[in-house]
Amino acid sequence: MPRHGIVVIDMLNDFIGEKAMLRCPGGDDIIAPLQKLFAWVRERNAQGNDDIQLIHIQEAHRKNDADFRVRPVHAIAGTWGSDFIPELYPEGEEYKIPKRRHSAFQHTDLDLYLKEENLDTVVVTGVWTNVCVRSTAADALANAYKVITLSDCVASKTEEMHEHGLVDLSIFTKVMTLDEYMAAWEKGEDPWLGGGDAENKVE
Repeated sequence: MPRHGIVVIDMLNDFIGEKAMLRCPGGDDIIAPLQKLFAWVRERNAQGNDDIQLIHIQEAHRKNDADFRVRPVHAIAGTWGSDFIPELYPEGEEYKIPKRRHSAFQHTDLDLYLKEENLDTVVVTGVWTNVCVRSTAADALANAYKVITLSDCVASKTEEMHEHGLVDLSIFTKVMTLDEYMAAWEKGEDPWLGGGDAENKVE
C-alpha cells in the first residue's frame, strides 16, 4: 500500500487573514477543508496508522533574504507572521519544516524526512497554488515521488491564478478533491492512480 506525506504549505499568519503581510485571499477558503483533512489524518494516526502523515511547511526568512528582492518582506523567522494560523496549528509530533524558498524541497530536509519515513507519495496542500505549491510539486516529481494535488485544499491570490496553477499541476500530478482522496483510501485504492497527463491531453 502507498504511504503518503501530506505537505501543508505556508498556512501562516502572513499569508492568511486580514492582517497578513502577503495575504492570499483564497487561503481563507481552504481552512475548513484542511481542518477536515487534519481531523481525518489525526484519527488514523491515533488508531496506530502511520501511512499518512501531516508535514507542516513554515516559510521562515532571514531579515535580508534574497526573496525580498522580488517580493514584499514577509514571514521573518521567529515573528508572528511566520507562525502557523491557530486553526491549523501542528499537534504532537507532527513534523515541521522551515523553508526560505518557494519549494519545500529547496535547502530543507523534506526529502530526507520522506525517505526516513518511507513515504512514497507527496500530497500538496496550502498556498499559493501557482507558486509555492507548484514549485514543491515539481520538485517532488524531480525527486521521483508520486504527487497528488488536493484541488480544494490549495488556493492562490486570485481564482484565475489558482485555476492556471491547477492546469499546470494536472500535467504531472493527480488533481483530485479532498473527498475523492479520502474515499479512495477508504476503498483501499491508491489515490494517485491515473495521475498526470500520459496522453498529452491537458490544454
